[in-house]
Amino acid sequence: MEYFLNEQQQTLRSLARKIAEQRILPVRAELDEKEEFPWELIREMASSDLLRIFIPEEYEGLGGGCLDLCLVMEELSRVCGGVAISYGANALGALPLINYGSEEQKRKYLPDIASGKRLAAFAVTEATAGSDAANIRTTAVRANRHYVLNGTKQFITNGGEAEIYSVVVMTDPARGSRGASALIVEKGTPGFSFGKKEKKMGIRASSTRELVFHDCRVPAENLIGREGQGFIIAIRTLDRSRPGVGAQAVGIAQGALEASVEYARQRIQFGHPISAIQAVQHMLADMATQVEAARALVYAAARTIDAGAKSFSEEAAMAKVFATDTAMRVTTDAVQILGGAGYMRDYPVEKMMRDAKITQIYEGTNQVVRNTIALELLKRKAMRE
Repeated sequence: MEYFLNEQQQTLRSLARKIAEQRILPVRAELDEKEEFPWELIREMASSDLLRIFIPEEYEGLGGGCLDLCLVMEELSRVCGGVAISYGANALGALPLINYGSEEQKRKYLPDIASGKRLAAFAVTEATAGSDAANIRTTAVRANRHYVLNGTKQFITNGGEAEIYSVVVMTDPARGSRGASALIVEKGTPGFSFGKKEKKMGIRASSTRELVFHDCRVPAENLIGREGQGFIIAIRTLDRSRPGVGAQAVGIAQGALEASVEYARQRIQFGHPISAIQAVQHMLADMATQVEAARALVYAAARTIDAGAKSFSEEAAMAKVFATDTAMRVTTDAVQILGGAGYMRDYPVEKMMRDAKITQIYEGTNQVVRNTIALELLKRKAMRE
């Protein structure tokens, strides 16, 4: 379909595809097998200015919008979801600073993120607070010019590799979600350490670790926004980032579709390619339709955000849910089309199927994100009455 991308967006998409095909493709299987963080590829993307896309121009970025980031995420994910999320999590970690940080914080941190000198990460999840972000237990107690942090964050993407962390903590536990705040914590701060690197089903090239805070003293000027604003910062950050997860899912599904078409044309059974079998043709047709529908919804949600809409929780949630469910269906069908070969690591679709699963889970499980859609739907209905 024609999405009427402007010249800059077309160039951006072409650049991301070139990096994916020429640099990521040759090493994706090795990175997945070794569970190795793709530092060399991140540096390559930095040198190509891909890390500047989502940073405002006044902080040495390119001032791109949500759609620009989605285009890059899609192209990278088409080849490797693990590398793509290492890139995407950097943008996620920067979003609280971009949207809620002080001028001093932005000038201190955003240029380093734009250049790739330092990566970022976003930390909300804990053992007792996944989708239930209001149940955060990590605390930050004000002590003169510092906050003293204690607690543990879990399943943090880019954990251990990033140097700048946007961390949601409880500054006033008695107030529940209204007592949450967001702080910038730098790698190397005394009292801040990392737990084990998680062994994952998919996106193995990315790093997922615990963050451990033990009497970690963080300067008070590292508070993002105001005290008590942390829950709002977390929710609105996820609203802005969910189309990016949708784009990751679209890319994974597109890669699986392309691998399926190629294999179906080459695999001979009963004297002809399996692409001549109507049952296979219908599977491919459904896969292609689902991918295109998901792409259209993701792009529409991204454009809604870029247009400056005041509220976009519903659109972002729909894009995330539909695209990630699509990725799981399409990659499962891809494995089926390839048959026994699809189950083997010699072919990429088994990796794509593994990578697709996490997109239904992180940044809000699809079951919880559906609650967001329903809430917005019912709220709109109530306003009409």
